Amino acid sequence: MRFIRLFLGALILFFDWVFTPKSVKRDVIAQQQVDAETAGLSLYQYKACPFCVKVRRSIKRNALNINTYDAKRCGKSRDELVEGSGQLKVPCLKIEESNGEVRWMFESSDIITYLESRVSTIASAA
Repeated sequence: MRFIRLFLGALILFFDWVFTPKSVKRDVIAQQQVDAETAGLSLYQYKACPFCVKVRRSIKRNALNINTYDAKRCGKSRDELVEGSGQLKVPCLKIEESNGEVRWMFESSDIITYLESRVSTIASAA
């Protein structure tokens, strides 16, 4: 079973590398606005988790500058995830609002929808 997991993980990472999406191109000012909007976001993930790969691909496609933390290989990141969200589940988006409120969002599709809605708000304002 361990061999199968290692093989599938390597396969997922290989295909992610081969088929990496191209980032959207923005002018400098628009990209700075996007970066400012995503400054309080962090993604807790496992490198070879297919749902995490899905979220990372969306981040790459939308040219978002979001910190990622490997909750599997880094004990500190894992502890932060469990302490903050109450569970060890990935992918998890940590959302730190400007008023100091912190929210934790799970489920890859929800995270992608949230990220795309934040980016589209900036794009429509530009």
